[in-house]
Amino acid sequence: MLPSLVLTAFALLPEVQAGVLHKRCGPISNYYSQKTEDWETYNTGDWLNDWWNNNGELIANNSGGFAGAFGQWAMGDPDWTCHDGGSDSNCDLQLCDNKVLNDRGDDIRPAYYVLESVNRLHSYFSGIGESFTTTALGAALSKDSWALTFYKDKDVKSVTALRQVLSLLTTIIGIGASFAGLGPAVVGALAGAGSAIAGGASGAGGAALPAHADDTFEKSADMGAVLGSIVVDSMKSFTTANNQLMSGQMYGDADIRNYISGGAFLAFNGVDKNAVTDLMTNMLIGTAINQLYRTQKIFIMGGGACGDNQGIGSGPEASVICRDGRAWYLYYWQENDVISLTSHRWGWVATPPGLEKLGQGDYGGISIADVINSSLDAWNVAGYNYNSEIASDRASDAIRNSWASPGSKGASWEGIFTIPVCDVSSAIDSDYPMKEYILQPYGHDSRPVWCGPICNGDVQTTQDFIKAANMEGFKSPKHLCEDQPDY
Repeated sequence: MLPSLVLTAFALLPEVQAGVLHKRCGPISNYYSQKTEDWETYNTGDWLNDWWNNNGELIANNSGGFAGAFGQWAMGDPDWTCHDGGSDSNCDLQLCDNKVLNDRGDDIRPAYYVLESVNRLHSYFSGIGESFTTTALGAALSKDSWALTFYKDKDVKSVTALRQVLSLLTTIIGIGASFAGLGPAVVGALAGAGSAIAGGASGAGGAALPAHADDTFEKSADMGAVLGSIVVDSMKSFTTANNQLMSGQMYGDADIRNYISGGAFLAFNGVDKNAVTDLMTNMLIGTAINQLYRTQKIFIMGGGACGDNQGIGSGPEASVICRDGRAWYLYYWQENDVISLTSHRWGWVATPPGLEKLGQGDYGGISIADVINSSLDAWNVAGYNYNSEIASDRASDAIRNSWASPGSKGASWEGIFTIPVCDVSSAIDSDYPMKEYILQPYGHDSRPVWCGPICNGDVQTTQDFIKAANMEGFKSPKHLCEDQPDY
């Protein structure tokens, strides 16, 4: 027989469960080191629904609602409310040697998964309110930088208000909140949680907007401070969702089961504050730049083969992407701002204002490729009619149905930029006069010539493009055409 001292020593040794070293805590230790996919593997969602439906009275009679009732049932702790009410310990998990939980038999695993998920969802809400800093946004969109950098037009009065910047704000807040919880994951099992988070945060953003209804949104405004304050207010407001969800109430269109579905928070490691700040800053800066660009003669042309040489000219190599074997160029038609009798009176195509700043400094998170790709994706979805409603629907659908991760795309996500696009590939086999000048490089002597329905070979599409690019009544593109085209 072993001496009692030796037996005591053995009892104090860690035990090895499933190859993982754990402190001896009872059966619960079998389920430590959980992974996100374990939620679905062990049908935890169905188990939670059954528990919810069979314990309505327990939930109703506990002052903490669902979380309090579940804490009482699973751990013998009716005060486990996970509410934000001044207590730093009301969501702590003391599971080692917890007799109530360890006596739950087959219910130990799912109960543990729910406890961990609720606890980590609580930590998510604690972190999301502090996850966005306005330093970079304020620098990039300060009163003295952004409009002077990305706007150049002889008619300064043409930009009077930029309230459209707000049209995408709630969508961006929703994307940011989802990204903070799920990262770049686009997995079917997590789609329900992502949709609930994005919808709840977007609602919080919408609630914060009225307080800023009278803020100045002229192009000279201190846009960074305005947008930053709205985002911060929205995220702090979103944390109020914690108490409603923990109580078992709905927040927006979802309850806590939606938020933790698919194991979204089962192995959550906390909010990556830097990643959230970078993502939302880039999206907001991109949106603000886009609104300035959309008031000027800035557009995208292309659709021919990468490398061109197809008889319709060649675009600027400094502002091109090659996508699916097709080249797309970003243009700015700069009007002449002095009296001239030379051909310069027709203006010329040049680098869009501020484009050289992208990819560096305050604008380091946005690239020329982002501007073009985001615009192409928006154009492919809705032509020249992509708006805030479509943007919201598309982002929600992407998260809900797992076909894209808006958060991982940042400023290249569709609709952050909506620069008008003209596909001129149909001109390759056309007989348009002077079609070799449809595309031109940048330069003081570069003036494209468009003597036909250059966009998709269609008059209406070309007219819609001309209007979207702020070129209605603008004669420069057809100044050398013998017969005036119908646009």
